[in-house]
Amino acid sequence: MSLGYAEKLSYREDVGTVGMSEIFDPNHLLQQKIEQLALMIEESKHLVAFTGAGISTSCGIPDFRGPKGVWTLQRDGKGVPEASLPFHRAMPSLTHMALVELEKRGILKFVISQNVDSLHLRSGIPREKLAELHGNSFREICPSCGVEYLRDFEVETVGLKITPRRCSDVKCNSKLRDSVLDWEDALPSKEMNAAEKHCRMADVVLCLGTSLQITPACNLPLKCLRGGGKIVIVNLQPTPKDKRASLVIHGLVDKVVAGVMQLLKMQISPYIRVDIFQVVFYQFRCVSERKYAKWSLRITSVHGERAPLPFIKSVEVTFPERPELKSAILEKQPFLLKREMLKTRPFKMVLKVNFSDGCGCPFTSIEFPVNFQKQTDSIIQDKNVVLQKLKDTAMQDECCGQFSLVEKKILSGLKKEIATYAGTTNLVRYCEFTSSKGFGDVKWVGKRERKEVNVKGNGCWVARHENEIVKKLKFQDLRKITHNSSRIYFLSQEYFVHASLYCLA
Repeated sequence: MSLGYAEKLSYREDVGTVGMSEIFDPNHLLQQKIEQLALMIEESKHLVAFTGAGISTSCGIPDFRGPKGVWTLQRDGKGVPEASLPFHRAMPSLTHMALVELEKRGILKFVISQNVDSLHLRSGIPREKLAELHGNSFREICPSCGVEYLRDFEVETVGLKITPRRCSDVKCNSKLRDSVLDWEDALPSKEMNAAEKHCRMADVVLCLGTSLQITPACNLPLKCLRGGGKIVIVNLQPTPKDKRASLVIHGLVDKVVAGVMQLLKMQISPYIRVDIFQVVFYQFRCVSERKYAKWSLRITSVHGERAPLPFIKSVEVTFPERPELKSAILEKQPFLLKREMLKTRPFKMVLKVNFSDGCGCPFTSIEFPVNFQKQTDSIIQDKNVVLQKLKDTAMQDECCGQFSLVEKKILSGLKKEIATYAGTTNLVRYCEFTSSKGFGDVKWVGKRERKEVNVKGNGCWVARHENEIVKKLKFQDLRKITHNSSRIYFLSQEYFVHASLYCLA
């Protein structure tokens, strides 16, 4: 859930019950329920997942109704809670990635989400197997031709309003709209129809991290009951539908799902984020001037030159082979540099692209050669092949930071070159929940370096960075630790979740 999204919603006094105390099943009972859920999933023929804000809290995104939820704090006059990282950099939780694995195995047939954070799509759930009932803060829709545009930035508005961009189809060119509902907006029929269809077919509807209070969405799981299906609810607070459920589990969603995946002997794949941007080089037409060439360099979003580029903080441009040329630091969007140089001397620029907070690697460097007297050829590659190679390399290297040219278009008539680059900017591995007696060394993965976290069975946590002990804390004193923009969530003395931004291997 985006804090911006919460602030953009129109005011509503009655948002249902908020701020209820959290309930935790005792460990022995929790384990029994996890085993029961694992058996239900293993025997299911049509499993449907119904997700709420609770599956994204471990990603650093606050929920609505929890003790520190958005609406709970607003009711108490405390304003909007603080997010631990930019919304556009939030990465899927262990639960998100477990659902992807279940879908790949053919067990999970459909996902219904009330969240607008786009994490199901980022994790890898196919769009055709996902109903986003309340919209997606990163998706725009063309109201004329119905084409959807998934962005790497948060769309500016909510309430199905017109956005600053247009449909890229030249035959259409209609103004786009955001896809996020406001309070009075009806649920989209396309999403609702698919959700109802799969709930009726489901033999198990697994409700994860949802209070089941917002209508009409909260009534969807009940539709499986007529056909003999069962409802399972995993949530830290009671819900109005608990009495209709076959199984209610009060526990952290990541902890429950990790236990289920362990019993099913299914490994959760790492999440690798790939970001894409463009470098546009343009030579201005100048009929009278033959000796010098005027040119511009712009680093832009693949979604258009005016679209935000949230994952890039700044760009440093240097000319290593021409020390007499002045370097430049571009700190504000648009990242634009204009120069005038002799046509007869080719040169090479090095672009140091510095990434924003939330990226697992601080920067990448790109060499960009320029020769005004020699025209280069276009390079067209299969985008999916390039992206897969980047992900495979990140897995082999156990770090992010790999970048590659995707394509280069030469528009000779306009004297314009558009180069598209892709790179891995985050790598997250998901660790199973294990008893503290079984803890061993745990590796953190960052760019071209390795940090080690040694978790000892005596209840102490020690973080090492470059052979220097930087943290040593007792489990019972620890709820959340932040170290170098990385986070580990410890749930109790015996269990822990994954780390975000950097990761547990």
